[in-house]
Amino acid sequence: MVFLMTKSKGKELLLIDKMKKTIGLLFALIFLYNCTSNTIYKKPADLIPKDTMAILIHEMIVASSAKNIKTINLQRKINYFPFVYDRFKIDSTRFKESSLYYTSRIDDYDEILSRVKTTLEAEKEKYSTLKTIRDSITRDSIQQINLKKPLLKDSIKEEINLLKKSKQPRPKM
Repeated sequence: MVFLMTKSKGKELLLIDKMKKTIGLLFALIFLYNCTSNTIYKKPADLIPKDTMAILIHEMIVASSAKNIKTINLQRKINYFPFVYDRFKIDSTRFKESSLYYTSRIDDYDEILSRVKTTLEAEKEKYSTLKTIRDSITRDSIQQINLKKPLLKDSIKEEINLLKKSKQPRPKM
């Protein structure tokens, strides 16, 4: 009798373990299913085209970077985003809607960001080349100025050289 009770308890424990594993697996699948982003937003009526969006994001990155650079009037912390919106004749709401749409479509947004990245890298290369040229011109002009400067002669060395040449005794003072 005791043997039969322990045998049935063992089966119940196995069933409980299987149920726990099944419920855990079910919760994990539900969790993973809900975590995947299946949200694709509707295409806005005034969607900004991909190529314009790439240029716009590029300009916004440049505007964001220029925020802490001093202007001619020695001002900082200027918000350049309104100038970017004016240049492209859009408002911030239209940009946000288009950006939200493209971020829900990962492939399109990745393409836009890769265009922005290549444009930024090309600009960086261009400006670093210009900086190198400007620095070499500055370095060359400084060397030219240094060559044209007359060297100040050391009066003591000059006197010693004159005395050696003349071999006359030095006058006493």
